[in-house]
Amino acid sequence: MGCFSCFGGGDKEERREQDRLASAEARAKAAEAAQKRQEQFDQSAAGRAARAQMQGMAKQSANSNKGEPVLKWQMG
Repeated sequence: MGCFSCFGGGDKEERREQDRLASAEARAKAAEAAQKRQEQFDQSAAGRAARAQMQGMAKQSANSNKGEPVLKWQMG
């Protein structure tokens, strides 16, 4: 009575392990595909334009606060 695998009890564990391995493989393939899509986008004209726009926005936000301080303190 101690051998459940003889009656199909071990099949559930084996199936779970197969599912876990299949899920891990699917996640790895999806990550690889996403990486390839990102690389293709980065090399495309749209990707270069998006990168240039982000750099321009970063420069603009860095330069926008070089004038007077945001808060002015008045003495007196």
